[in-house]
Amino acid sequence: MFEKLCLEGFQAGLSWLTILNKREAFRAGFANFDAERVARFTERDVARLLADAGIVRHRGKIESTINNAKRVIELRAEFGSLREYVWRYAPTPQSRPKRMTLAALRAATTSPESIAMSKDLKKRGWSFVGPTTVYAFMQAMGLVNDHLDGCHARDRAAKP
Repeated sequence: MFEKLCLEGFQAGLSWLTILNKREAFRAGFANFDAERVARFTERDVARLLADAGIVRHRGKIESTINNAKRVIELRAEFGSLREYVWRYAPTPQSRPKRMTLAALRAATTSPESIAMSKDLKKRGWSFVGPTTVYAFMQAMGLVNDHLDGCHARDRAAKP
């Protein structure tokens, strides 16, 4: 989950294909997204990552990943795991559209839950976790099922 949340932050303003094509380089550069290791990164690591053409070389996003690694360790201490923290924000079925149409999907760039999680993460010192980024993370992690009605994957994605 930590890797996915970091990559969502790196993806902001870019295409997912760009991020996916660089995923292995991100993993190599960020110690396989091991939060304990990334939390110990120094300015020397930031310089190393800024010189790595295999990743997105954005100082703010790199420093954010290091910062957020420290914050994820704090969340784990408080909630037991990042998963336990994140799933507290799973929306109720009543808060979701009754039918997921193309119009509903186009309107679904945030949700009350993604806004709440974003605000809480920011209050805890996280960065690059705006409501749209958090909503995309929630989609990817299965907290929200935005497959269109009639899509062959919708029912499968809805199963626990």
